[in-house]
Amino acid sequence: MPLMKPTRDGYGDGLLELGAKNKDVVALSADLTGSTRASWFRDKYPDRFFEMGVAEQDMFSTAAGLALSGKIPFCSTFGCFASGRAWDQLRVSVCYMNLNVKVGASHGGISVGEDGATHQALEDVSLMRALPNMTVVVPCDYLEAKKATIQAAALRGPVYLRFGRENAPIITKEEDVFKIGKAVKLREGKDVTIIACGIMVNAALEAAELLKKENISAEVINMHTIKPIDKDAILESAKKTKAVVTAEEHTIMGGLGSAVSEVLSQNFPVPLRMVGTKDKFGESGKPSELLKAFGLTFEDIAKKAREVIELKKS
Repeated sequence: MPLMKPTRDGYGDGLLELGAKNKDVVALSADLTGSTRASWFRDKYPDRFFEMGVAEQDMFSTAAGLALSGKIPFCSTFGCFASGRAWDQLRVSVCYMNLNVKVGASHGGISVGEDGATHQALEDVSLMRALPNMTVVVPCDYLEAKKATIQAAALRGPVYLRFGRENAPIITKEEDVFKIGKAVKLREGKDVTIIACGIMVNAALEAAELLKKENISAEVINMHTIKPIDKDAILESAKKTKAVVTAEEHTIMGGLGSAVSEVLSQNFPVPLRMVGTKDKFGESGKPSELLKAFGLTFEDIAKKAREVIELKKS
């Protein structure tokens, strides 16, 4: 059984490490300090922490000012509030001027669970991907989340980092190379390509194991950076397998699936199926039950893989 940790914990530990290394790193929170793990930074570096209260729009406007003064602000809130309530401030005050503001967006996806539809960010990647200058990263586990947070500080310009609430398997290693914008091939295959992000990367690996029992060889790619997307990794694999499945804990409209589809349709069209939520809001329930109800399990990925393999035969 792999070690389990929420990806939001990787954000908290990444902030702590940054705080020790770079005095220009500051943290802001919109009354969700404990939930986003920004409290760990607050407790260690209180003079570099700003509690903004329930005022996400004010938080990002303040962060813009801090960035203009040479600081590297990390804004901590839920993904639904960062991408929805404060979208205009991110667009005009941050992205328009290409400011060095980082967004620590926790509680992404349906696995938020009992908090329900209002707090389950299922459209945030779409909204952030549409903003010019914005980099969008969806780490697959705790270690990748920590590395992404640390790298974001060194990357010039706005970065949206999406984290989860629930425990997730740690499937990467400390020594694994991680680079924002560069996909990671986790498994070689020849029959179908599965491209996933976030917690769906582990589900993709489980799907590949299931397909192996059916003599289907699945290649698995961890596409942790949705923007800029790694076009070379997508095309190299698609040209080999000629069948692609995407998997994301997010709507299929405008997220990872759409980004992959854009690359394939313009460069190398192949059969494609997307695993994600389908034009509907989330619900309240246990994370495992919601993932099953919304079709976000490894069995769902395997089913789509079989479909695209049949399509490429026709």
